[in-house]
Amino acid sequence: MPMSAHEVREALHELGDLRYAAGNLDDALRRIVQCTHELFAVDGAGLMLIDPDQLLRNVADSDERVSHLEELQIEHGEGPCIDAFDDKELIHAADLAAEERWPDFSPAAVDRGLRAVLASPIPYNQMAIGVITVFSTRVHPWSPEGELALVAFTDLAALTIANTMQSEQRGELATQLQRALDARVLIEQAKGALVAREGLTPGEAFEQMRRRARTERRRVSEIADEIMAGARRS
Repeated sequence: MPMSAHEVREALHELGDLRYAAGNLDDALRRIVQCTHELFAVDGAGLMLIDPDQLLRNVADSDERVSHLEELQIEHGEGPCIDAFDDKELIHAADLAAEERWPDFSPAAVDRGLRAVLASPIPYNQMAIGVITVFSTRVHPWSPEGELALVAFTDLAALTIANTMQSEQRGELATQLQRALDARVLIEQAKGALVAREGLTPGEAFEQMRRRARTERRRVSEIADEIMAGARRS
């Protein structure tokens, strides 16, 4: 049965304290994920944030299978959460078995028992810093009410993160996120340098840095720093 506006309001009301408090970020994000999972009545929900290499990493989930989304999208460099993050748009896939947008990710996800995904980007300072996602092991058309509900939970997560980042006592997760944001500036500059120098798209530039980092077993931010040092010398 589709969720009602009353159910969404009640769920958000239960999390109302997060709008004004800067408490433990780990606990707050787990509460949001658990409430999202219960409201959607699906097989799992999760929240991913970027790491210093700008890869989406799970920080809270209701089902261990959410780790498959992280693993497969990093492996293949594509997927609904990556698109939601990159395009800053809600991304829905009702049946991954029939999905053509992610030719490598989709069949691998179906093999892992993931069939439908809905992902919403988390905004912060005019950029995306993560996604909230829900998934089903069965074909699952996402309703307009469901899409609006996930955006509401995403906005609450964004507000909670912003409150915590402005607090003097951030905690470990917020400190890690700040390192990721600092690295993002450098990586974006390096992407721009590669685009100008080699005529790549921003996506191709990042993938080139990521492949090199993987081959050399280094961080993408280190590769980006070298690219910018070379650009300054030329």
